[in-house]
Amino acid sequence: MLGKLTWAAIPLDNPMPIIASLVVGIIILAVLIWVTARGWWPYLWHEWITSVDHKRIGVMYVILSVVMLIRGFSDAIMMRTQQAAAFHSAGYLPPAHYDQVFSAHGTIMIFFGAMPMIIGLMNFVVPLQLGVRDVAFPTLNSVSFWLTASGALLVNVSLVIGEFARTGWLVYPPLSELKYSPGVGVDYYLWALQISGAGTLMAGVNLVTTILKMRAPGMGYLRMPMFCWTALTSNMLIIAAFPILTATLAMLILDRYLGFHFFTNTAGGNMMMFINLIWCWGHPEVYILVLPAFGVFSEVVSTFSSKPLFGYRSMVAATLFITIVSFLVWLHHFFTMGAGANVNAAFGIATSVIAVGTGVKIYNWLFTMYGGRVRFTTPMLWSIGFMVTFVLGGMTGVLLAVPPADFVLHNSLFLVAHFHNVIVGGVIFGAFAGITYWFPKAFGFRLVESWGKAAFWLALIGFWVTFAPLYVTGLEGMTRRLQHVDVAEWHPWMLVSVAGVAILIAGVICQVTQLFVSIHRREELRDTTGDPWDGRSMEWATPSPPPAFNFAVMPNVENEEPYWTIKRRAIEAQRLGPEPHYEPIHMPKNSPTGVVTAFFTTFMGFAMIWHIWWLVGVGFVGAYATFVVFAWRDVEEYEVPAEEVARIDRARRKARIEWMERAGEAA
Repeated sequence: MLGKLTWAAIPLDNPMPIIASLVVGIIILAVLIWVTARGWWPYLWHEWITSVDHKRIGVMYVILSVVMLIRGFSDAIMMRTQQAAAFHSAGYLPPAHYDQVFSAHGTIMIFFGAMPMIIGLMNFVVPLQLGVRDVAFPTLNSVSFWLTASGALLVNVSLVIGEFARTGWLVYPPLSELKYSPGVGVDYYLWALQISGAGTLMAGVNLVTTILKMRAPGMGYLRMPMFCWTALTSNMLIIAAFPILTATLAMLILDRYLGFHFFTNTAGGNMMMFINLIWCWGHPEVYILVLPAFGVFSEVVSTFSSKPLFGYRSMVAATLFITIVSFLVWLHHFFTMGAGANVNAAFGIATSVIAVGTGVKIYNWLFTMYGGRVRFTTPMLWSIGFMVTFVLGGMTGVLLAVPPADFVLHNSLFLVAHFHNVIVGGVIFGAFAGITYWFPKAFGFRLVESWGKAAFWLALIGFWVTFAPLYVTGLEGMTRRLQHVDVAEWHPWMLVSVAGVAILIAGVICQVTQLFVSIHRREELRDTTGDPWDGRSMEWATPSPPPAFNFAVMPNVENEEPYWTIKRRAIEAQRLGPEPHYEPIHMPKNSPTGVVTAFFTTFMGFAMIWHIWWLVGVGFVGAYATFVVFAWRDVEEYEVPAEEVARIDRARRKARIEWMERAGEAA
């Protein structure tokens, strides 16, 4: 009845996952008791869990991301401390457990840390910057988020029931085939990614449709903020690349479940085809993550330099150039495959050429700062730290684009350091810049600057102390994924790297402290105007936090910086424009479709992993029935009365008038 699931699936012989699971379980139980005691369940259900508001969904994406980043960071701590401790010894992680740790680390950080963070920022910001009220398909947006959360849950369940993959974060065959990985670890990986990948693909379709079809009147493509351009190209890459991932993993599922031979060399398949296909998705995935981060930096640098973005059209061109070329470089991940000198040369040249697009962006950001009135706020520090870190990481990438050099450095810690240089320096620094920048818009109060700046400096220093030693040991020949170290020359560098991790932990503590101190001092840090940074794009025209309908009246866009133009005009005249005529607004109703679908999908995925076929059927029928019920609903929208719209907008106008009066007195 329960397929392969038995009591033996719980790793009672390994205390570490049991202890970790108990700690997590106690934390979850404490949170549930706290929420119940405060009577918050009705509020959470109606305002968050079933919400189809793009802003709420964006915030939930970011919260999920932060939780999973902490989980992935804990894996990183174990890896670095294991390698430092296991010098001529076994360390404290058995080989099988260590293999699961590094596999889980990469999987969690990319699929459930970085991806939800970036999609969350795009969800929250893009409709506001476009001057519209929601995304194109609000309920589908909720389904997308909850499917991503379902995949994340399955990965975490593997901690205590069964095991996770021991293959690395991209499950290369033949190691991932049933013969060499007979346990359920690879199956957890496959079904978690298939479920979350479906959610990501739906999010990509949703955001592309929103950007192409739902802009404010007058907002042509070349009047969109730069973040919207990078969001558009990132989601176009999602639509193009994620079906490749889905199909590739589906073929591996067929190999494992039905005895197919797509990737078994001895039966007519080709394991290198898996590696081609997975990197056809994998390298565009890097730009799916980093392009929106580039958009964040464009918004932040322009705002805190008090200047329009330098070379806007060249930035658009560079973004489109990167988008196209990102599909022409995947083979540089395996120059050593033996495709031949001509093929390697072609992909090496393409890999070097793609750096030109990023170079254009770096120079445009620097020229935006040049001659500007630069304010070194926390978001601006993250942006400057990115420029330094990413440029150095990009230079090592150009080095790896040279096939002879890659033959020497392939699969070494040099490659690990390079990858973290661009992903942490680009995506994570961008995410932290974006969170700090848009936090007051989401929650109505700013984050404390002093703790944010301390977190930045500790993160920047800790990053380099952690990963610079990996460049050195990689050049000395140390390969990745070693469970223990026997070479004396490498051991001191492992100790330095652990010191860097300690600095990073201090940075994380500063960020947590920043959040709690900011919540405690929220009245002092309250954003009453909706524009705490003297911003330039449309999201700063709304109150903080924005109402469900975002804009009382749809804005009319006349140039690249419509809000900045309106604001300057009002400041010069010392009065706002005439009060608009308010009308009722129709908004989509909240729906439990997303969370209910994910509930059934989670059980379906778990059942597929453990071969509980009757539960697979129940999960499929439940998920399908949920969509049928949603399709046959009678009431799709609710009406916000004109009086309510007027009340909210008049409060916004009053706050702006008071701000202008204070600014006039100060001048």
